[in-house]
Amino acid sequence: MSYIPHTDREVKQMLKDIGVNSLAGLFKDIPAEYRPASFNLPEGRSEFEVYEHLKRLASKNAVGLVNFLGCGFYDHNIPAVVDALAGRAEFYTAYTPYQPECSQGTLQAIYEYQSAICLLTGMDVANASLYDGGTALYEAGMMALRITGRNKILIDGGVSPIYRKIMYTYTSNLAIDFVEIPVSHGQSTREEVYKYLDDRTAAIILQNPNFFGAIDDHSDVIKRVHEAGALAIESVYPISLGLLKTPGSMGADIVTGEGQSMGLPLSFGGSYLGFLAARKRHVRKMPGRIVGETVDKRGNKAFVLTLQAREQHIRREKATSNICSNESLCALKAIIYLSILGKQGLVDLARLNFNKTEFAKDVLDRIKGVEVKRSSPTFNEFTVCLPKDSREIVASMIERGFNPGLPLGKYYEDMKNYLLICVTEKRTKEEIVRYAENLEAVLWS
Repeated sequence: MSYIPHTDREVKQMLKDIGVNSLAGLFKDIPAEYRPASFNLPEGRSEFEVYEHLKRLASKNAVGLVNFLGCGFYDHNIPAVVDALAGRAEFYTAYTPYQPECSQGTLQAIYEYQSAICLLTGMDVANASLYDGGTALYEAGMMALRITGRNKILIDGGVSPIYRKIMYTYTSNLAIDFVEIPVSHGQSTREEVYKYLDDRTAAIILQNPNFFGAIDDHSDVIKRVHEAGALAIESVYPISLGLLKTPGSMGADIVTGEGQSMGLPLSFGGSYLGFLAARKRHVRKMPGRIVGETVDKRGNKAFVLTLQAREQHIRREKATSNICSNESLCALKAIIYLSILGKQGLVDLARLNFNKTEFAKDVLDRIKGVEVKRSSPTFNEFTVCLPKDSREIVASMIERGFNPGLPLGKYYEDMKNYLLICVTEKRTKEEIVRYAENLEAVLWS
C-alpha cells in the first residue's frame, strides 16, 4: 500500500492552484548544483523483505567482542528496571509530552533529572537535555558568546576531537576565533592557556577527565580565566563525578557532558543524551527548556515549563536553540538509572571503574615494548604506546575477539603507535588478563 495519501489528480490540482507546472517547478529557486540528484526511489519492499535485508546488513557487524573502547561512549551495565520503566506507555513516545494539563508525570521526571544533574555537577540550574555531549558543548560555547559579547574561544587540546569537530561544523558560518591549546596525554598545559588568554576571550573549554582519561583540577586555570573576564566551560564524564571534584567546586560557569553512560546503551551513534548546567545568573541564556516546581490554585504541588527561550515562543533573533524530538525520554532513563544507583552506589561504581583500570595498567605494563603513559592520574581510560602501528594491532585483536581501544593516529598524526584503552565495571579481571595475553601474542608472535 502507498503511504502517500494524495492521488495523481490531487497532486496536479494542487500544483495548478499554486501556479506550478510540475513537482520540479517547486525547486526552481534552488541553484541546480544544490538540488538533489534524483527523487527516484527504489520500489517498496514488503515487511518480510525489509526485515531480511536489515538482518543481512546487521550480520556484517563484528559482534560479541570484549569491549575496551570508550572515547566518550562507554560500555556500562544497565539495570533491567531502566528500560522496563522508561518503556511504559505513559512515557514511551517520540514526542515530548510536556503539556502541563496532561503530563505532570513527564514534567516531574524532567524536573528530577534537572535536579540530579545539578547535584552531580555542583551547579545551580540544568536544562531538560540536549542531543548529545558534543552539541551540548557547542551550545555552551554559544552561551558564552551571548553572555560576554566577545568572539574568541580557547579549546584545550584534551577536549575530545569528536566534540571539536561538532563545534567547528555548527559554527562554520559564524565569525568565531577558535584557538586550540596543545596537550600531550596529560593535564592541561597552563602556560599555553595563559599565553592566549586576553580581553577578547569569551570562554575556555576544558574537559575532565580529558580525551586521554587524564584527571585534572582546573581550579587555578578557571581563576585566571575569570580574572580575564571570560567564562570557563567544563565537559565532564558523569560517572567520574562519583569520585572527582565537581566542576562547580572548581568554579566552572557552564558544565556539559554526554549522559549515555547513565542508563543508555551503545547504539551505533544514538540516541544519546547531552546535559548542560550553569550558574543561576546565566539561566536566561541557556538553550532548550527548564521545568520548575510550583503549586496549583488549590495549593497542590505542580510542575510547569518555567523557561523556554525557543524560536516558537519568542522573537527568532532572541531565541536560543530549538531542542526537538523526545530527548527527555533519554533524560528519563538517566534519572531512573541514577535513582537505582543512589548516592553511595555512584561512588562505589566510580571506584570500581577506577580500580579495574589501575589493574589493567599494571597488567599491560608487564608486556615487553608496551609503555603505559602515567604522566597524570586517569579515570576509566589511559593511553599506551606500542612498538607497532596501533591500527594494525587493532585489526589483529578484533580477529581474536577483542575491541581493543581507539588507535590515536586517526586524530593525532604524531600518535600512530598510541592506543586509548577503556575499562569499565563490566570488564572482569579474567578478561583483562586475556586481553593482555592476546596483545602480547599479537605484538611478538
